[in-house]
This record gives sequence, structure tokens and C-alpha cells, in this order.
Amino acid sequence: MMGEPAAEDSELSVGQLAARSGMSVSALHFYERRGLIHSRRTTGNQRRYPRSALRRVAVIRAAQKSGIPLATIAEAFTHLPRDGVPTQEDWHQLSSTWRDEIQTRIVQLERLRDRLDGCIGCGCLSLSVCNLVNPDDRLGGAGPGAPALET
Repeated sequence: MMGEPAAEDSELSVGQLAARSGMSVSALHFYERRGLIHSRRTTGNQRRYPRSALRRVAVIRAAQKSGIPLATIAEAFTHLPRDGVPTQEDWHQLSSTWRDEIQTRIVQLERLRDRLDGCIGCGCLSLSVCNLVNPDDRLGGAGPGAPALET
């Protein structure tokens, strides 16, 4: 059709996607194996990504920096169009599903920050303050890790 760009003009090679997104080629291949981004193969067996993959990679990077696991990102992406650009409403729904999870992470990180110089709530009994915070290692029964930070 006249006026429409050729498929080659609207797609990116893996190298172009890497350069534009700031991600390594191996990371992009990993994301593709996990179903987070998609490509088609040319007759020469080269990957070609739609330009919308740039937005997906940007969301992946931002979500990972916020501590959102790839599995959660992948699940959220199942609600977005596989090809093409998601709408503003699509992005709004995606971000709202992460809002509570991010807020929980913020609370946990603040709790860790505020307790890091004394006791991080691990029940280890290695500090003198643990006798006050965790007498008789009562937190030990709550499981491994730092159970006092999760309450």
C-alpha cells in the first residue's frame, strides 16, 4: 500500500533493539525465551522485533528496578496485546496491578533501613539487643529470614 512503511522499516534488529533500549543482546534473547518480547524471523533467520518491543523493554527495566520479579511482569504482559502498541488504558491497568506490591516493598525497605543499624529482625541472637527484641529466640519459630520485618 502506498504510504505505509515496509515491514523492515517498522521493525528493529536485535542489535538495534539492544542499542535503543540499553539492554544487552543476551538479555533480550532471555526476555524473548521468557515470552516477554516477541520477534519474527526473516528468510535469513534473523530476528526482527516490532518497535513496540522498545516500550515493553522499558517497562521490564523499570519494573525490575522496583523489585518486581520477571514472572510477575510476564503474567501482567499476558493482558497486553502481543503485537502492536498497548493503549494508555492497557498501561494504566498494568501499573495499577503493581501499585500495592510496590507499596509493600517500600514499607519493607523502610523497615529494613530503620532497623539496619541495630537489629534487622532476623532472630539471630548475635547482638545484645536481640535479647530485648527477640527473647528466647521466639522469632526462630517464624521461619528463616527476617520475620520481624515482614509483620
